[in-house]
Amino acid sequence: MEKVKEKISILGAGSWGTTLAVILAKKSNLQIALWSPFELEVKKIRDNQENKDFLPSIRIPFNVDITSNLEIALSNQIIIIAVPVEHLRAVLKRISDARLKLKNKIFISVMKGIEIKSLKRPSEIIKQELNISPKQIVVLSGPTIAKEVAKNIPTVATVASYSFANAKKIQELFKETNLRLYINKDVAGIETAGALKNVIAIACGISDGLGFGTNTKSALICRGLKEMMRFAKALKVSEKAFLGISGIGDLCTTCFSALSRNRYVGEKIGKGAKINSILKNMKMVAEGVTTVKSVYNLSRRYKIDMPITKEIYYMLYKNKAPVAAVKDLMNRPLKVE
Repeated sequence: MEKVKEKISILGAGSWGTTLAVILAKKSNLQIALWSPFELEVKKIRDNQENKDFLPSIRIPFNVDITSNLEIALSNQIIIIAVPVEHLRAVLKRISDARLKLKNKIFISVMKGIEIKSLKRPSEIIKQELNISPKQIVVLSGPTIAKEVAKNIPTVATVASYSFANAKKIQELFKETNLRLYINKDVAGIETAGALKNVIAIACGISDGLGFGTNTKSALICRGLKEMMRFAKALKVSEKAFLGISGIGDLCTTCFSALSRNRYVGEKIGKGAKINSILKNMKMVAEGVTTVKSVYNLSRRYKIDMPITKEIYYMLYKNKAPVAAVKDLMNRPLKVE
């Protein structure tokens, strides 16, 4: 008798959502549904058996059910949410409106950002909108460039939850794939690190765009990590996660990889492009662009010294010249490390 397959849903057919569908579909004991709210996008992916817009040249296995029917996607017990943070609340409202029983479901957040209006992390938004127990939410984060993971390149990341059993279940879910997961109980730390590293990646991209070298980028990573940890301490978030896979591990990947969207945005800024023009020509979402506004607002509220973040905010939202931002950073009062 054939064993019943475990059914997994992925909400969001961007590069990361599609990648997770691809790697999980390789496991014979899983049945995967990949959901997009756009019927034309679903048709295009089905026709090509490939997500040409977000994950070109990667074949999607035929056992992935690509759908725009949200109720079908929500019928599964494990639901991975892989939509941009700025669209998360709207998707969750659709889930809530469906009036389905959510009590026994596990929701995995694979998003990295902080909502501008509420200044909340993704797991907080999920709990608020779906009115579920925080133990039903698992956060997955780490140095995970989608194209590399999709190409079966060995990768590690972290899963965190207030429920060890649920974190363990998701760790086992990815067993025997190229994505090796470590368990961590610090949900707030993992999410905060994942959001803040995108801001520093933009800074490193600006450095690249200005033609600076590894000295500058290393300085930005070191001082950027210091800002991230200062932010965490002010918000009473444990700093330990910032020294792990989802902290400095993800920070290094995002700051150095040519495939990093946030680093790319920064590079264009450094070369003189304007943010609206950059975003207009990007199909993928660079979460750091909105996150920097959230982090800057929080830094002002809690009086946190974050000079790199402040300069990134002024370059993106106040049209400050990158050369002027660099000058102001270098001419700050001298201090002890």
